[in-house]
Amino acid sequence: MGLSPTAANEGLGKAQLAARPGNCNVSDNIDDVPIASHEGATKINAATSEGAEPATNGDSKSDADAPKPSVNGVEPTRRRYPALKSEKSLRDSEANWKAVKVRFAPLRVPLRRRLQTGAVLFHCMSIVVLVSLFWFTCANPLMWPVLIPYLLHLTFSTAAVDGSLSYRSEYLRSLPLWKLFAGYFPIRLHKTFDLDPQRRYILGYHPHGIISHGAWCSFATNALGFRDKFPGITNSILTLDSNFRIPFYRDWILAMGVRSVSKESIRNILSKGGPKNDGQGRAVTIVIGGARESLEAQPGTLRLILKGRKGFVKMALRSGADLVPVVGFGENDIYDQLSPKTHPLVHKLQMFTLKVFKFTLPALHGRGLLNYDVGLMPYRRPVNVVVGKPIRVNSAPGYEPTSDEIEYYHELYLRELVKLWETYKDNFVPGRISEIEIIS
Repeated sequence: MGLSPTAANEGLGKAQLAARPGNCNVSDNIDDVPIASHEGATKINAATSEGAEPATNGDSKSDADAPKPSVNGVEPTRRRYPALKSEKSLRDSEANWKAVKVRFAPLRVPLRRRLQTGAVLFHCMSIVVLVSLFWFTCANPLMWPVLIPYLLHLTFSTAAVDGSLSYRSEYLRSLPLWKLFAGYFPIRLHKTFDLDPQRRYILGYHPHGIISHGAWCSFATNALGFRDKFPGITNSILTLDSNFRIPFYRDWILAMGVRSVSKESIRNILSKGGPKNDGQGRAVTIVIGGARESLEAQPGTLRLILKGRKGFVKMALRSGADLVPVVGFGENDIYDQLSPKTHPLVHKLQMFTLKVFKFTLPALHGRGLLNYDVGLMPYRRPVNVVVGKPIRVNSAPGYEPTSDEIEYYHELYLRELVKLWETYKDNFVPGRISEIEIIS
């Protein structure tokens, strides 16, 4: 079922929304560029939006230099995003090689690259190591007097949802380990517009990828300089509430600033803290596509599960938070996995697992620790995380939005997201094999 051509065609124009008693004001971001739909997939070309000023980073070029795609012969208006440095290739040289045998890494590899591999391995194995440590602790009777109170604390703790950020450790978030982690791929964070520290924000990260390495490095650590790029903004990346029921692991992710993606958690985070203790300067990052989207992660593509996901828009209206689209260019390229189209039985099993157990098992493969072709380590392929233009949401905390307003801001978010993709796709994914698709 395709999206409506424009908010105006749905009777959701700015004048109509503004005229309703009690409704929030509508920002001046809407445009009239049509949306093309076919075979259940929605492909949206770039549109423009107003209401934010470009970041003054010195890298901006003329708007005339930006590409101007069209839909059904309709040209979009001039772009406002600044120019960013481009990647030379979608993948590094090792990814373009058709493997006929396993290629082993040479013995004489620079120490820094070994340390980078170790940092990524540490992150990927953290949950396994910490859960194993918990069971080892359980096997030692001398630790039971400490373990029993800990388990009671884990059961009744509200740290993941209370919005206090009390467990957050800037020391752990700033460890040199995370710069090594970022250098492995490498991952880079790009700022396009300033974020006002007197506003609240909900950042939507796309795509989910297999493990969302780009989102973790950009928003759960200080390795890429989020604090310097966006001064005055305290950002928390969100994950499933079930992760905070895993002993030892929950303490680790709480210290890294990760919080629950539940409604209660979002409401509390965006209503506490800041200079007035009302949530000003607070932000949350949500990987909106979730586990379902991870099954669509194929190199060179960007297939998003977003059309029916409107809860984040509703929370933005309820909390008075601006919406900010974020695209991780290359996030889908760091692993290979079986395609749902060529392996439908595997895909059905994955969907069954997701429906019953609320998590999924991507049939993935990457490289190994000592080889380039077989293993579960991610490939060394660049990931460029671009933070887009904030969409101003003029509602007060506690406001209860109408369905029309949710639809309006959701469509506005889709347009800004695709505009962000269209602006920088040739910079960061020149070797892509398809364009952005919003499939459900």
